Amino acid sequence: MSNAHSDVKQNTGKTYEAIIIGSGFGGQIAALNLTKEGITDFLILERRDFMGGTWCQNTYPGAAVDVPSPLYSISSEPYDWSQMFAEQHELHEYTNHVIDKHGLREKTQTSANVNKIQWDEAQQLWFIHVDGKAEPYCSRFVINASGPLSTPVIPNFKGRDSFKGKSFHTNNWEHSYDYKGKRVAIIGSGASAAQVIPAIAPDVAHLDVFQRTPHWVLPRPDRVFSGWQRKLLRNKWFYKALRTSIYWALEFRVVGFKYSQLALEIIGGRKARAFIKQQIADPEMQRKVTPDFTLGCKRVILSSTLYPAYCRDNVTLHDKHNGIKEITEKGIITQDGVEHELDLIIYSTGYDATDGVISYPVIGCEGKTIAEFWQDYPRAYLGTALPGFPNLFIVTGPNTGIGHTSALFLIESQMQYIMHSIKAVRQGGHQSVEVKPDAEQKYTDHIHQEMKKTVWQTGGCNSWYKSKSGKVIAMFPGFSFTFRRWANNFKKADHQFADK
Repeated sequence: MSNAHSDVKQNTGKTYEAIIIGSGFGGQIAALNLTKEGITDFLILERRDFMGGTWCQNTYPGAAVDVPSPLYSISSEPYDWSQMFAEQHELHEYTNHVIDKHGLREKTQTSANVNKIQWDEAQQLWFIHVDGKAEPYCSRFVINASGPLSTPVIPNFKGRDSFKGKSFHTNNWEHSYDYKGKRVAIIGSGASAAQVIPAIAPDVAHLDVFQRTPHWVLPRPDRVFSGWQRKLLRNKWFYKALRTSIYWALEFRVVGFKYSQLALEIIGGRKARAFIKQQIADPEMQRKVTPDFTLGCKRVILSSTLYPAYCRDNVTLHDKHNGIKEITEKGIITQDGVEHELDLIIYSTGYDATDGVISYPVIGCEGKTIAEFWQDYPRAYLGTALPGFPNLFIVTGPNTGIGHTSALFLIESQMQYIMHSIKAVRQGGHQSVEVKPDAEQKYTDHIHQEMKKTVWQTGGCNSWYKSKSGKVIAMFPGFSFTFRRWANNFKKADHQFADK
């Protein structure tokens, strides 16, 4: 037995059939699917002291979903949304509605930060180590649903720690701090920043926005649902029909993202350029907000309020030509040598969503770690399973992101594969299942061959979709219904099973 396994202990406590790591939508969908399969002996581990994941954690001003809510919801859990693009508070309510309806609080251990998981081949079990707990949890199956947008990143700007004012990441917004009337800087101009900026700009004394690269922006086609419309949403058949119509309207975007730059230009490029001229009169400001890459290469922002916020008298937009030189005790010095005195710095600088998709060590067969397996770049069969890591499934793993439709559609698709795998083990009288190395290699090669055709690879930008390897790791290069078909077609020949 290798040194990496030297601290695996004999299981003396309860063994769960499945442990789910994370209680966001991925964890909830996993729990619902396990229950549907008759597996009730499972436990959810949540590192925070509350359940719900990203929509309970991200409470910054202006937070809202950028996919129509009837589609950005669990397929089996319709909801009478108040508007097409739900705001954070309503998504929080929906999340807790699902949790309470299905009794998931009783199945969850909060404040349980997983610091390592290990596979023991002799016992055919996963040992899940949690901060502050002497004995590890034991489980036959592990479903990691910790989420790709759960580990915030703050770049190491020169002098970052010297700032005497207040600072925090949008992921950890401090509501006890009153930003009204204060001198504020926000670093970043992506999806979260685009929601925060219009929300706080009217209330601050001055807002400095530090933009590394601009994003393409399209108007947000939001609408508030009337009473009779919300009543219709409570009808499961109407809800399903509305979901379906939204799904197919959005799915057409893949044609532009992958197959036709002309279609992409027609679908959004012209509209995005016209939107800039429509909302911004100043030619210099127009220049600052116009990207030099193809629409879709980075995440497209939906906002009808961002550009007007940039045009406010109390807002200054700094682009890469006059960006951050260093952070001081008093504020930020820009490249032109001017010091901007500040009370608050907001970091809207994203997440480690590719190389850091799992934040804790995972030790599989023969002491091999996922970090070693992913040394070149993160990869997984259907973005879910890895050779050498039996009975382990990753929700929203490598190449399962989706830029045109609901992430929950992909999660529910992954869950079909996960449930097929678990059923194959249980019904076949086996102890474990793992994908074969050649099957994973074939799948990964195909994904990155297809990726060469996409705007994420050829659009001329450097986005968080890419890992440090330069490969696009976050996105799936095709139609979401293709992924669902693959996930639902369990190929037994691609897997190997083990018995005690």
